[in-house]
Amino acid sequence: MKALTPLKEVVVNPSGWDSFSNYAGEIPEADWLCVLTRNRDSDCLIESNWRTALKLLGGESESVRIDRFGHWACGWWESLSVKDGSNAHLVAIGINQRIQSYPVLDEDDFSTFEMEEADKVWKTCFNNKERIKYIRENYEDMTFQSFASLLSSARGEYFAGNPSEILY
Repeated sequence: MKALTPLKEVVVNPSGWDSFSNYAGEIPEADWLCVLTRNRDSDCLIESNWRTALKLLGGESESVRIDRFGHWACGWWESLSVKDGSNAHLVAIGINQRIQSYPVLDEDDFSTFEMEEADKVWKTCFNNKERIKYIRENYEDMTFQSFASLLSSARGEYFAGNPSEILY
Protein backbone atom coordinates (compact mmCIF):
# COMPACT_ATOMS: atom_id res chain seq x y z
CA MET A 1 0.00 0.00 0.00
CA LYS A 2 1.33 3.41 -0.97
CA ALA A 3 1.96 5.65 2.05
CA LEU A 4 1.00 9.32 2.26
CA THR A 5 3.76 11.55 0.89
CA PRO A 6 5.11 14.39 3.02
CA LEU A 7 3.77 17.69 1.71
CA LYS A 8 7.28 19.16 1.56
CA GLU A 9 8.22 16.49 -1.03
CA VAL A 10 5.10 17.14 -3.12
CA VAL A 11 5.61 20.91 -3.07
CA VAL A 12 9.04 20.82 -4.70
CA ASN A 13 7.94 18.48 -7.51
CA PRO A 14 4.14 18.52 -7.90
CA SER A 15 4.00 17.41 -11.52
CA GLY A 16 7.01 15.15 -11.81
CA TRP A 17 8.48 17.66 -14.28
CA ASP A 18 9.46 20.28 -11.72
CA SER A 19 12.62 20.60 -9.72
CA PHE A 20 13.48 22.04 -6.35
CA SER A 21 15.63 24.70 -8.05
CA ASN A 22 12.45 26.15 -9.63
CA TYR A 23 10.52 26.31 -6.36
CA ALA A 24 10.22 29.81 -4.91
CA GLY A 25 7.87 29.31 -1.96
CA GLU A 26 8.18 28.28 1.65
CA ILE A 27 8.83 24.63 2.37
CA PRO A 28 5.99 23.25 4.53
CA GLU A 29 6.73 21.72 7.91
CA ALA A 30 7.73 18.07 7.85
CA ASP A 31 4.69 16.90 9.82
CA TRP A 32 2.11 17.54 7.07
CA LEU A 33 1.18 14.65 4.77
CA CYS A 34 -0.46 15.05 1.37
CA VAL A 35 -3.72 13.17 0.90
CA LEU A 36 -4.75 14.51 -2.53
CA THR A 37 -3.89 17.24 -4.98
CA ARG A 38 -5.91 18.99 -7.65
CA ASN A 39 -5.28 21.72 -10.19
CA ARG A 40 -7.04 24.01 -12.61
CA ASP A 41 -7.38 21.15 -15.12
CA SER A 42 -8.60 18.42 -12.75
CA ASP A 43 -11.30 16.15 -14.11
CA CYS A 44 -14.59 15.11 -12.50
CA LEU A 45 -13.09 12.11 -10.71
CA ILE A 46 -10.36 14.17 -9.04
CA GLU A 47 -12.82 16.89 -8.05
CA SER A 48 -15.33 14.40 -6.66
CA ASN A 49 -12.65 12.57 -4.68
CA TRP A 50 -11.40 15.93 -3.36
CA ARG A 51 -14.89 16.92 -2.17
CA THR A 52 -15.49 13.50 -0.62
CA ALA A 53 -12.10 13.31 1.10
CA LEU A 54 -12.48 16.80 2.55
CA LYS A 55 -15.92 15.82 3.85
CA LEU A 56 -14.60 12.55 5.35
CA LEU A 57 -11.81 14.51 7.05
CA GLY A 58 -14.35 16.90 8.56
CA GLY A 59 -13.28 19.96 6.58
CA GLU A 60 -10.36 22.25 7.26
CA SER A 61 -9.17 22.27 10.88
CA GLU A 62 -6.00 22.31 12.97
CA SER A 63 -5.15 18.87 11.56
CA VAL A 64 -6.55 19.27 8.01
CA ARG A 65 -5.48 22.01 5.65
CA ILE A 66 -5.59 23.07 2.03
CA ASP A 67 -2.45 24.70 0.66
CA ARG A 68 -2.66 26.68 -2.57
CA PHE A 69 0.20 27.18 -5.02
CA GLY A 70 0.82 28.85 -8.36
CA HIS A 71 2.37 26.71 -11.09
CA TRP A 72 4.10 27.52 -14.38
CA ALA A 73 2.20 24.87 -16.40
CA CYS A 74 -1.27 24.46 -14.92
CA GLY A 75 -1.71 27.90 -13.38
CA TRP A 76 -2.41 26.68 -9.85
CA TRP A 77 -2.64 23.54 -7.77
CA GLU A 78 -3.84 22.68 -4.28
CA SER A 79 -2.91 20.09 -1.73
CA LEU A 80 -5.23 18.54 0.84
CA SER A 81 -3.00 17.59 3.76
CA VAL A 82 -3.27 16.17 7.26
CA LYS A 83 -1.05 16.56 10.30
CA ASP A 84 1.06 13.47 10.93
CA GLY A 85 -0.16 11.49 13.94
CA SER A 86 -3.55 13.20 14.18
CA ASN A 87 -6.97 11.53 14.06
CA ALA A 88 -7.30 13.01 10.56
CA HIS A 89 -4.13 11.14 9.62
CA LEU A 90 -5.88 7.85 10.45
CA VAL A 91 -8.87 8.85 8.31
CA ALA A 92 -6.49 9.86 5.49
CA ILE A 93 -4.83 6.44 5.60
CA GLY A 94 -8.27 4.89 5.09
CA ILE A 95 -8.99 7.28 2.20
CA ASN A 96 -5.64 6.39 0.62
CA GLN A 97 -6.36 2.66 0.95
CA ARG A 98 -9.79 3.05 -0.63
CA ILE A 99 -8.39 4.99 -3.59
CA GLN A 100 -5.64 2.41 -4.08
CA SER A 101 -8.20 -0.39 -4.35
CA TYR A 102 -10.86 1.54 -6.31
CA PRO A 103 -10.42 5.06 -7.72
CA VAL A 104 -13.87 6.48 -6.82
CA LEU A 105 -14.45 7.44 -3.18
CA ASP A 106 -18.19 8.09 -3.57
CA GLU A 107 -20.05 6.80 -6.64
CA ASP A 108 -23.09 9.01 -6.00
CA ASP A 109 -21.03 12.18 -5.63
CA PHE A 110 -18.98 11.33 -8.72
CA SER A 111 -22.11 10.70 -10.80
CA THR A 112 -23.75 13.91 -9.55
CA PHE A 113 -20.63 16.00 -10.16
CA GLU A 114 -20.15 14.54 -13.63
CA MET A 115 -23.77 15.31 -14.55
CA GLU A 116 -23.46 18.88 -13.22
CA GLU A 117 -20.36 19.40 -15.35
CA ALA A 118 -22.05 17.91 -18.43
CA ASP A 119 -25.00 20.27 -17.90
CA LYS A 120 -22.59 23.24 -17.79
CA VAL A 121 -20.80 22.15 -20.95
CA TRP A 122 -24.12 21.52 -22.72
CA LYS A 123 -25.39 24.98 -21.79
CA THR A 124 -22.22 27.02 -22.36
CA CYS A 125 -20.25 25.22 -25.08
CA PHE A 126 -23.09 24.32 -27.46
CA ASN A 127 -25.44 26.77 -29.10
CA ASN A 128 -29.06 25.88 -29.94
CA LYS A 129 -28.22 24.74 -33.45
CA GLU A 130 -25.37 22.51 -32.22
CA ARG A 131 -27.55 21.02 -29.49
CA ILE A 132 -30.31 20.16 -31.98
CA LYS A 133 -27.77 18.58 -34.32
CA TYR A 134 -26.27 16.58 -31.45
CA ILE A 135 -29.71 15.38 -30.32
CA ARG A 136 -30.61 14.31 -33.86
CA GLU A 137 -27.36 12.38 -34.27
CA ASN A 138 -27.47 10.77 -30.81
CA TYR A 139 -31.19 10.53 -30.06
CA GLU A 140 -31.10 6.80 -29.21
CA ASP A 141 -28.43 7.45 -26.55
CA MET A 142 -30.38 10.20 -24.82
CA THR A 143 -33.23 9.99 -22.31
CA PHE A 144 -36.26 12.24 -22.63
CA GLN A 145 -39.32 11.87 -20.41
CA SER A 146 -41.52 13.88 -22.72
CA PHE A 147 -41.50 16.27 -25.64
CA ALA A 148 -41.17 19.09 -23.10
CA SER A 149 -37.99 17.52 -21.70
CA LEU A 150 -36.58 17.22 -25.23
CA LEU A 151 -37.26 20.94 -25.75
CA SER A 152 -35.67 21.79 -22.39
CA SER A 153 -32.56 19.87 -23.31
CA ALA A 154 -32.41 21.45 -26.78
CA ARG A 155 -32.57 24.86 -25.09
CA GLY A 156 -29.58 23.95 -22.90
CA GLU A 157 -31.40 23.53 -19.60
CA TYR A 158 -29.90 20.06 -19.03
CA PHE A 159 -27.99 17.34 -20.87
CA ALA A 160 -30.06 14.21 -21.43
CA GLY A 161 -27.23 11.90 -22.43
CA ASN A 162 -24.24 10.16 -20.90
CA PRO A 163 -21.94 12.84 -19.43
CA SER A 164 -18.81 11.08 -20.65
CA GLU A 165 -19.91 11.66 -24.24
CA ILE A 166 -19.34 15.42 -23.97
CA LEU A 167 -16.86 15.68 -21.09
CA TYR A 168 -14.03 13.38 -22.13
